[in-house]
Amino acid sequence: MFVYPMFRMWSAFLLMTGIQCVCGIDIYTPGEVEAVNGTNVKLKCTFSSSHPVTPQTAIVTWNFRPIHSGTDESVFYYQEVPYPPQSGRFKGHAVWSGDITNRDASITLHEVPPTFNGTFICQVRNRPDVHGVNGEINLKVVNKVSLSEISILALIVGISCGVILILLGCVVALRLYKKKCTGNNIELGPQDHDWDNPTVCAFEEAVALKVVKGKKEADSSDDEESEPSSGDDDEEEDDGEDDDDDDDDDGDEDDGSD
Repeated sequence: MFVYPMFRMWSAFLLMTGIQCVCGIDIYTPGEVEAVNGTNVKLKCTFSSSHPVTPQTAIVTWNFRPIHSGTDESVFYYQEVPYPPQSGRFKGHAVWSGDITNRDASITLHEVPPTFNGTFICQVRNRPDVHGVNGEINLKVVNKVSLSEISILALIVGISCGVILILLGCVVALRLYKKKCTGNNIELGPQDHDWDNPTVCAFEEAVALKVVKGKKEADSSDDEESEPSSGDDDEEEDDGEDDDDDDDDDGDEDDGSD
């Protein structure tokens, strides 16, 4: 008796404050996809639900809205098993590439033509959770893929890193080369260069050798000049001794004669 009036009062309070306990499905799509004419493109669609997801409870519906038309066209349907289109522009082009147990409701379009330009709508329902906003993907079929801002930024960063690495390599190589040249100059000094040619001597050694050679020549010349004079002195001394002997002999003879 008392619980029912309290429940009515709580419900009235929620309605007055605008709070509603509604559980919904959140759907995630990339928003915009670009594909080259004639190639395959995957339309990614994932979701989250507050209830357990099984192939029996989940229902996936893909629709297409052309650029210049407000009428939606059926692209793909999934309920327990995938149902590809049997007619229309997407026949033979749309295939299932999702996994319901992993909350993936993606499809792949094969060999997209320019007529696929438009908005693809992904709708997921997981009973009893059937509330949620649909996911939309704007597909652009072009003849050549244009670089996105992220791709351009990545390219600039890559080129800058490459230039920096090349400059660092040049600096390191230059320093190693200078270090090697300095080591060779220290190992092969002036003396080592002189030893390579035994006939070459330093300037100081050449002056010393010249001085010593001149001194030796001077000494040898003095010796040669002194040797003849010494021979004459000996002869004069010998002559003097002979004269003395002759004088003594004459004196003796004179004494005997007297």
